[in-house]
Amino acid sequence: MQRFAAVSGKPVGALNLWMGEVHVGAQTASGNHHHGESETAIYIRSGHPEFVFHDGDQEVRIATAPGDYIFVPPYVPHREENPDLTTPAEVVIARTTQEAIVVNLPALYAL
Repeated sequence: MQRFAAVSGKPVGALNLWMGEVHVGAQTASGNHHHGESETAIYIRSGHPEFVFHDGDQEVRIATAPGDYIFVPPYVPHREENPDLTTPAEVVIARTTQEAIVVNLPALYAL
């Protein structure tokens, strides 16, 4: 996975916003993580990534397609996956913190 910042404190002086994109190669998954106090909005530009959460009993997958939006509340553990065998995925991300916060976790768990 490759993350690219577009709007944040360093390049443009944003105080409360981070925006950028993530490119997810075919058959790639992020580690389990959350984004601290940041709210995160995700727009699917291309591909069919899946977002995995835990509902307290089991993992829940949200399959997406281009044009879909996903909202991840603060501190919610999740991971992104691209199970496609050949096609990469690209997503646009906006967060309510100036810089990207990624807190890696050893496992998914329910809040």
